[in-house]
Amino acid sequence: MVTEELPPPMALFRMVSGFYVSRAIYVAARLGIADLLAAGPRSHGELAKATGTHASSLRRVLRLLASVAVFAEEADGSFALTPIGACLRTGVPGSMHAVALLFGGITDKAWGDLLYSVETGDPAFNRVFGMDTFSYMAMHPDEAANFDKAMSGFTGQIAIAVAAAYDFSTFRMVVDVGGGNGTLLAGILKANRTLRGSLFEQPHVAERARELIRDSGLGDRCDVLGGDFFREVPGGGDAYILKHVIHDWDDERAKAILESCRRAMDPASKLLIVEGVYPPRIDASDESRGAASNDVNMLVCTGGRQRSEDEFRSLFHAAGLRLTRIIPTPARVGVIEGVRG
Repeated sequence: MVTEELPPPMALFRMVSGFYVSRAIYVAARLGIADLLAAGPRSHGELAKATGTHASSLRRVLRLLASVAVFAEEADGSFALTPIGACLRTGVPGSMHAVALLFGGITDKAWGDLLYSVETGDPAFNRVFGMDTFSYMAMHPDEAANFDKAMSGFTGQIAIAVAAAYDFSTFRMVVDVGGGNGTLLAGILKANRTLRGSLFEQPHVAERARELIRDSGLGDRCDVLGGDFFREVPGGGDAYILKHVIHDWDDERAKAILESCRRAMDPASKLLIVEGVYPPRIDASDESRGAASNDVNMLVCTGGRQRSEDEFRSLFHAAGLRLTRIIPTPARVGVIEGVRG
């Protein structure tokens, strides 16, 4: 969104009304419009018939999305996919369909109570849904499955970036703590053919991870274990990796997770946190916007936070660890390396 050439009031109005577009994208994703357009342009009447919607109302929403290049309105009034809109297709590389459903659905509802989080410091998600994010996902398997799909797209790119930026060749066994459905660990194992892995997750999440590991052909090199990382994590790892785990929690609970890892680590083991690092100063760059947006999303949805290098260093020290270095990657996450203090 270009704001530099707009008068300040109009630039602010574009920001204030930004939810018009995000909610329209959610509707298009729910209706599967991009998949319906995959074979070529179609009229709004055809799309309405295929989706069981009100034709003229659907056209109005599609025209809104055409105004931001999600779709294109052709000379004959039909609608076609653009490169941006093609990302809303399902089952294609780079698909953002699940992301649109996640952020336009439960995440959007939680953000509607942002003021509550600012007033109390507590996650709005808990008040909106009556339970924390992790309990909600455990009780709503369809939402959990969509969350997995949404995160897998990001994680696949992160896995490639991390495997390229960090040298895993000296390790025999990597333990992925809170590894979700296994996308990151699978990517690292595929890039390092002699490496073995162990994925550790909540029992109901571990079941989904077993399927991905098996389907990836890595069952002979990777175990999947269920448990509670606040209590203990498996031993025997040369490296313990946590991707987008620590940012889900406040300092006290993040420290407890790191202490569990430290107890499992050998003297020579490495701890690797894969997360964004909050820049020392926020400006108008895309990098800053991404960091600040993710930070507030953690406030709203989990009660966690995005941390700076100094904050990571302090957290490591509190858990009996020592931060040794941060390796940047092209995926806008760093590999934050630590050892036992």
